[in-house]
Amino acid sequence: MRPAILFTFPLALLLAATPVASRDLDQDEALRLRREGLIQPLESLLQQAMARHPGARLLEAELEEEDGVYVYEIELLTADGVARELELDARDGRLLKDEED
Repeated sequence: MRPAILFTFPLALLLAATPVASRDLDQDEALRLRREGLIQPLESLLQQAMARHPGARLLEAELEEEDGVYVYEIELLTADGVARELELDARDGRLLKDEED
């Protein structure tokens, strides 16, 4: 029994270290999802992100699908020169992440 435990433990560590599967969506797919009411418009969620960091400038915004969840990834440069990465749930606008990039 001991060898089986030694084999499964490293396998469990490997699986835990595997990155989350995500894919970028193109603009046609984003428009379709928006028309179908599955995601909110980027414009409204971008306002929410900018309100968290007044005076920030938008660097990049992407729509991704992460394990079946649509997520807007927004990168900002704050007024004091710090790059931040925010992730918002594209369905309901819920903040998932806001950290220094």
